[in-house]
Amino acid sequence: MDRIDRAVNDLREMDELASGDSPVHHFSALAKLTVTVVYILTAVSFSPYDASGLLMMVFYPLMIFQITGIPFRTYLYKMRFVLPLVLFVGLFNPLFDRRVMLVLGGLKITGGMISMFTLMIKGMFCLSASFLLAATVRIDDLCAALRKIHMPDMIVTLLLLTYRYVSVLLDEASIMNEAYHLRAPGQKGIHVSAWGSFFGQLLLRSFDRAQELYESMRLRGYRGEFPYARAEKEKGRDFLYAAGWILFFVLCRYVNIPVLLGRLFVR
Repeated sequence: MDRIDRAVNDLREMDELASGDSPVHHFSALAKLTVTVVYILTAVSFSPYDASGLLMMVFYPLMIFQITGIPFRTYLYKMRFVLPLVLFVGLFNPLFDRRVMLVLGGLKITGGMISMFTLMIKGMFCLSASFLLAATVRIDDLCAALRKIHMPDMIVTLLLLTYRYVSVLLDEASIMNEAYHLRAPGQKGIHVSAWGSFFGQLLLRSFDRAQELYESMRLRGYRGEFPYARAEKEKGRDFLYAAGWILFFVLCRYVNIPVLLGRLFVR
């Protein structure tokens, strides 16, 4: 399968995941958005040397993956280009911070090693939380939730239209790519001599399609404010969901649970 076709399928698969029927999908978009934002802020607030306390934050993504039934390998596949960049963060910390902070079986663990590990874990946790939000909330509902917290309408509309137009752009690119290979059978990829005309045609076709979409929106009553999904009223279970997770995050942030359990069972 061509890369463009794979990108189109990946985008459609995210929409299918967001339209799931798990208990998490039934909570309001605002509750899930709040939990995700608080989770990310809590995760990044941990000290670079507090790896043990940070590890407790893994329960949130693990629980959501389990409840929603989203395979973890799907997350790894979707984030295959971003994960290496996240893991690269802090890679050189051991070179700059060589203070020995722990000795395990004769192995000296430096502050740079601990901070490198902590930064990598933070990146993976934040990335997994963002992925789970996108996989359990439709883009229309997410934009409606952003408007509820008074996010500027222009920014929200731009986010929604950009997300929607990416699929249109990829469809146009897929059609042009298929047409090119019908005229050049057996050729792998697009020859460098055709790059200019290919991307130029893609740009012109995109402008034409964008104009058609804008005219359709105007005919349907668009006057600068996009009619987002119907505002969903939060229920008691939504407040309980958000409050329960936020309390758990606060507990993990201010109480080092692994150290506490170690003191209780190892004496």
